[in-house]
This record gives sequence, structure tokens and C-alpha cells, in this order.
Amino acid sequence: MLLEPRSGLLAAWGNALLAGFVSPDDAVLAIVGTDAVHRVAGLPGETGPVGLTLALGRLRALGVTGYRVALPAPGHPLGLSGPPEFNARALEAEEAVVASGAAYGLVPEVSAVGPEGDLHVEVVWHCLPVREAPPADVPSLGEAERELAEALRDATEVLSRLDVAGSGPVAEAALDAYRARAERGREVLAPGYPPRAVRVLELAQRVGLLVALARENGHGGAVSASEMAARGEALRPVERVSRRAQVAAYNAYVEELDRGPH
Repeated sequence: MLLEPRSGLLAAWGNALLAGFVSPDDAVLAIVGTDAVHRVAGLPGETGPVGLTLALGRLRALGVTGYRVALPAPGHPLGLSGPPEFNARALEAEEAVVASGAAYGLVPEVSAVGPEGDLHVEVVWHCLPVREAPPADVPSLGEAERELAEALRDATEVLSRLDVAGSGPVAEAALDAYRARAERGREVLAPGYPPRAVRVLELAQRVGLLVALARENGHGGAVSASEMAARGEALRPVERVSRRAQVAAYNAYVEELDRGPH
């Protein structure tokens, strides 16, 4: 629950690479993280999957100037612009990367083998054509920050009333891990992103963590059907706000490019 989406890592570090803030090797290391390997399939000019370093270079040569993130959910095509075939693949994966400057998108297909704690994870990014149009329902950083502050307040109030706020050993361990990461000063996003984007992403992750903990803790004190339904109703808009804010943060680099010099 504490990991950033793979599409976020690819977009953030892909943007840092395009801007010249990091080397190709450093960008790929950050994107792959603890996975075993990432490849890209369907790249124009290639007959089979290729390594991530080659793929990022090829996309740049094809005209890509930046990367956006999409985090869609059923009924909420967040960050997508079509066509339907790409949207369907992205919805199934619950994430995607959409390029700017050239009409391509990347959807991850993740495979994992091995016992828990020793998984061998491979990722194939499928490169597909996308429609050049504004992404759906992506707020500005300012809008996202305001929405998050309200969502955090509302969620805490409702979940506390229903006695399902983070509690128990699993929740405490997750919160401890989150605090430890923050204290280590981990690099959020990638070099070149504005401080406000970093702040928004941190808060969005915190809100998302609250939602995940509430869902994983069973029914808590919400013993009646009406209370369980009320909790579900409270969580849905909060989770939606968290996803919108994450997308706004990851997309801040491209939004700055689109605005041009001030």
C-alpha cells in the first residue's frame, strides 16, 4: 500500500531524464526499483520487447517531450484521453502513462512468481497509440491541495465516528513504515519537480494510506449494514480525491511545460 504506482515512477523519472536532471541509468534504476526487469513491447520500429533504456531513448527520438500519469477506476477515467482500446487496457491495469509530444501511451502488465517475500517481478509496458486530447478530470496542483485538506478532515471525522480509523497491529505497522520513510527523507517524485508537487503527492499518499487501512481493518465498529454502507460512501470520494491529487502531482512537470515561460 505504501509503494508508488509504477506509472508514477516511470513518468516522474522519465520526465527527469527528458529534462537532463538524471542519466538514463539512474532513471531506469529508479523506475525498476525492486522489480527484476522492465521491458517495453509494441515500440514503433521494434519486432519484440526491448529494454527500458532503449525504449525511453526511442520515445524521445519519436518526439516525446513529457509523460503524464493516468490512475483510472471504474466510472472514473482519470487521466485518460482515449481511444477506447487504450482506456480499457489502462482501466484493467488501474494505471498508465500517457506521453506528450507524440501520441503514445504505456500500460504495465505485471507478472510475479515465487513465495511471498521473495517474489520475482517482471513488468512489460505495452506501447499503444493514444488520442491527443486533454486528460480526463485532472485538477491543478492548487485544486488538488485544497481537495486533499478537506478530504483528510472529512475522512478522519467519519471513520472515527464509525470506529474504523486505523487501529490494530497491522495498521500500526503500516503507519510506522510510512513515518520511517518520511523521516529518511526519501526522494519523492524526481529531480526537477516543483516543491508544491512533492507536498501534494506526500499528502495524497497519506490520505490513500488512511483509506487502505480502513478497508484492510475489516468492519471495525461498523457492525450494522447501514454503518458499513456509510463507511463505504465515506471512503469512495476520499479515495477518488487521493487519486486525482496523485495524478496532478505526477503531471506537474508536463503542466509547467504546457504553460511555457512565465
